[in-house]
Amino acid sequence: MPYPISDHFDSKLFFNPEPTTRAVNGKRLNLFTILRARMRRNSEEWSTWPEHVENRHYPVPTVEPPTISFIGHSTFLLRLPGLTILTDPVFSDRCSPSQFVGPKRVRAPGLALSHLPHIDLILLSHNHYDHMDLISLRQLRARFPKLAIVTMLGNAAYLRKKGIPGAVELDWWQSHRHGESLITATPARHFGARTLNDRNTTLWGGLFLEHQGQKIYFAGDTGATKFFKAIHTRLGAPDLALLPIGAYEPRAWMSAVHINPEEAVQAFLDLKAKRAIGMHFGTFQLTAEAIDAPLHALAAARHEAGLMEEDFFTLDFGETLRL
Repeated sequence: MPYPISDHFDSKLFFNPEPTTRAVNGKRLNLFTILRARMRRNSEEWSTWPEHVENRHYPVPTVEPPTISFIGHSTFLLRLPGLTILTDPVFSDRCSPSQFVGPKRVRAPGLALSHLPHIDLILLSHNHYDHMDLISLRQLRARFPKLAIVTMLGNAAYLRKKGIPGAVELDWWQSHRHGESLITATPARHFGARTLNDRNTTLWGGLFLEHQGQKIYFAGDTGATKFFKAIHTRLGAPDLALLPIGAYEPRAWMSAVHINPEEAVQAFLDLKAKRAIGMHFGTFQLTAEAIDAPLHALAAARHEAGLMEEDFFTLDFGETLRL
């Protein structure tokens, strides 16, 4: 790979500067370990999720930008003046190598792909199936041929091979100018993989958007990390941080790569963000906690930190907030 050796790339593979658990009881942590565990799960160890949860109806957002709409999992629609963005767009029924097996969506997208306004830009944090959905990306590129994709090192080449050319890839702390916007890739504590044989051949991270004086941070997936403070130091306090709050149990496996709600609140404080919205919950059962556990845990962590609900909250599926 033509990437420089750095504190997170060793000339062959990317890695986390902070330690990341690689195995538990001899089982290496990766997507397929988690999927096998789910298929073999003991009901006393893994919470039972409903097969389907009906969404409340919300109108297609028509109010003037800036607005944010929660579509589900880590997918948001951001409508800013002169710029419309999707984060990690996943509209498929399953986040899996196959649409016949693997974690199945229990809640429909809060806004159907066919109802989207014109999309200018996709922020793509990493290559896991619940974040990089090739089916959705192909449909979006077919509908909006000129949309731009900004992602992490290695993902542009992969997308090109899959018939989705033109993505811009960034290393941590690199920036890309898109019209009036500046997008900076930020570090995260996670990993990359699409198969059993490609672990950490592509980079993972967050994306920090600056547009017309507003700063929005999309964290992607991450474990607890020193980099939240570094992001604030280098890029300033976000006006809005989009932080993961789900897929965190059992902690023995997940703590190195997914923050829980308490750690998300600490990330909010480290970032010195003005507001935060939780994501990465309630859509696909990826780990052991109950479907509503992240919401209860976020409320408790927020109370413990002395924060108000309006400081760090969640949106309902399909709900739109004016920023």
